[in-house]
Amino acid sequence: MTDPTPEAATGPLAGLRVLDIATIIAAPFAATLLADYGADVVKIELPGRGDGMRDFPPFKDGKSLWWKTTNRGKRFAALDLRTEEGAATFRRMVREADVVIENFRPGTLERWGLGPDVLMQENPSLVVLRVTGFGQDGPSAQRPGFARLFEAMSGLTHLIGEADGPPMHAAYPMGDAIGGLFGALSVMTALHSIKTDPQKRGQVIDLSLTEAVFRLLDYPAIAYDQLGTVPKRSGNANPYSAPSDVYPTRDGQYVSLSGSTDSTFAANLRAIGRQDLGADPRFADNKSRVENGAALDEVFRAWFAAHDLDEILDSFARAGGTLAPIYSVDMIFADPQYAAREAIVAVPDDDFGTVRMQGVVPRFSRSPCRVRRSAGALGRDTEEVLAAFGAAPAPTGT
Repeated sequence: MTDPTPEAATGPLAGLRVLDIATIIAAPFAATLLADYGADVVKIELPGRGDGMRDFPPFKDGKSLWWKTTNRGKRFAALDLRTEEGAATFRRMVREADVVIENFRPGTLERWGLGPDVLMQENPSLVVLRVTGFGQDGPSAQRPGFARLFEAMSGLTHLIGEADGPPMHAAYPMGDAIGGLFGALSVMTALHSIKTDPQKRGQVIDLSLTEAVFRLLDYPAIAYDQLGTVPKRSGNANPYSAPSDVYPTRDGQYVSLSGSTDSTFAANLRAIGRQDLGADPRFADNKSRVENGAALDEVFRAWFAAHDLDEILDSFARAGGTLAPIYSVDMIFADPQYAAREAIVAVPDDDFGTVRMQGVVPRFSRSPCRVRRSAGALGRDTEEVLAAFGAAPAPTGT
């Protein structure tokens, strides 16, 4: 077979071949993580229209910048899977692939003659990741799935906001990012299972994004089961550690304070010059500090309000305290730790020459990863991809 990877692939997944037919964020992000780790990911889009995420702001010169990072490292082909010719071409591509990632409503691929049973007849070792808002079955299976919907129904949104205010969403679709992480993890887990299976059989992964976010919350389920309690919103206050909140500084910045152990509490007291509070029985351990958190919060809040950010950071650094500034992205770009780690990298881009974005996380000692390029134009690599995957050229309509 022709090597399907256009550049010299690096990373632990070099040589893995992934067909990404998903749209918007969660499932494509799972595919992008695989690309980060070295896989050859081909994103297949509907000719003439493409993925709706191409229309997501922010824009520069009419080009979506968000698109460029969420789908980085991929090749781009245009193919209409709804047509007989397009479906036949895709089935031929599947023979040379290791993974297919999709996020259509349950039953959609089956209507196109591309259900997992059909695809795995072409390639019995195929891993098929199916990402939906609520799963492939159950009474909510056909509901549309968007990040805010499954964040709301997972219990996450219920926990965010002020104690006396309404539930709040973050200004970023965290549920999609969480789902993408679970998606990439599940694909790699399934690939490992093929290695240990004497028949090298693939499998279908049914990923519910609602369940993914619910799983990440961890303790509310067992607390409700065993205690009958329902966690409440607490704003920026930490319900399991004190003092812990977000505090304004004298110069209009914000800091976040944490630390649940006795040693970190002592360090934080040193930072504000209040070691005397360490002998107060109300603050003897974390449980006591949580019960008397309001009194501690008043002390720390007043101290932060009387000092500028640089003074605060210096004092906490000298004391070994556990505090961080609330960074905006411009502050991230200026931070020496990010720079030392090369956590922001320059990436080749078809429209702007180079663009900067997050690097690959985490680092691998023996098989280092890199971001090969930002996301490109609809159908940019169609002919190359079809040839590489042994599929006859098909009209693309681009």
